[in-house]
Amino acid sequence: MDLIERAAKKAKKEEDKGSSLVERAAKKSGNSPFERAASGGIGDPENRKADPSSLNPFDPDQVKPTSFKGIGAPGAARKPRPANEDTAPESKENSESGEPRSLAIGDTSTSPAAPKKNRPKKPPEEIDLVALREAGYITPDMPPNLMSEEFRIIKRSLLLNAFAKGEKKIGANNNVILVTSSNPSEGKTFCTINLALSIATEQDVTVLLVDADFSKPEILNRLGIKGGRGLMDVVADGKVDVGDCLVRTNIPNLVLLPAGRQHNLTTELLASERMANMVAEISARYPDRIVIFDSPPVLASSAASVLALYMGQTVFVIEAEKTTEPQIKESLGMISACENINLLLNKTSYNGSNKKFATYYGYGGR
Repeated sequence: MDLIERAAKKAKKEEDKGSSLVERAAKKSGNSPFERAASGGIGDPENRKADPSSLNPFDPDQVKPTSFKGIGAPGAARKPRPANEDTAPESKENSESGEPRSLAIGDTSTSPAAPKKNRPKKPPEEIDLVALREAGYITPDMPPNLMSEEFRIIKRSLLLNAFAKGEKKIGANNNVILVTSSNPSEGKTFCTINLALSIATEQDVTVLLVDADFSKPEILNRLGIKGGRGLMDVVADGKVDVGDCLVRTNIPNLVLLPAGRQHNLTTELLASERMANMVAEISARYPDRIVIFDSPPVLASSAASVLALYMGQTVFVIEAEKTTEPQIKESLGMISACENINLLLNKTSYNGSNKKFATYYGYGGR
């Protein structure tokens, strides 16, 4: 064997060492990938279909997937959802057909617009107007008399202040009125109920009468209505809603809020932020509402001076020929947090002319 043949064999051995067993076997069988590419068949570029599962980045014929169905593309960072985008957009099909839209991942709502459940209305409580009138109170169906005319005068200035606007506005919570006195038995609850009944006859005004005399609540008892949860329950328990404690009556414009259960921390609870928020809520909930609080006597309970913090107006009842001047001065100083205080003289003996309000209408005065 000459040198040329030995050199050719040596080169062939070196070539065989650099190739894999699969390539050497293919060369022997004549099925080399290069030969298949030239001859056509399974490996023909014109007939070959791209393998979507292939991850070979060097294959120029590989078609990259255009979409990925799943929670997220592999290795891709998830984009945070915008704050105002709670749900996936509605498809045209769903929006036109009225079917509930599909929910996005993490959406906890169960419907496209879940309305709040309306609080079921309780049937109104019946106030016996005949018994009320016989007990000396004014009622919407009674003819004019001296007392009804007097309360018309009293309520008019209160209403003007309650709904005053602009420069005439006296302050915050103008429509929240406190009725109190220096001592018990001066007639403050009697005046409170009559004031509320008189205002309830107004055509464009509603009245919320609040029994805030927690030691001796009398309003519901005098109106012949059973009590229940009330103001103190709302202030003491954050889970109790004031709307669930309101009592509607057969007088259309009159709603009651009972005093609620007694509490050993009455004054402290009344001075809490929750009480301030509740008064602001019931004051602003309806623009045509007057809120009247029947308060304990100032010199008998510290609750009156705390309630005065939230009031826009106060009606201070004075019993004629009984309440002393020092008592009046001391009481007015304790409720001075309310800047607009009106004095109401009760139980007076009228000795003047016989011409009274009611006689003008042809009815005898009381």
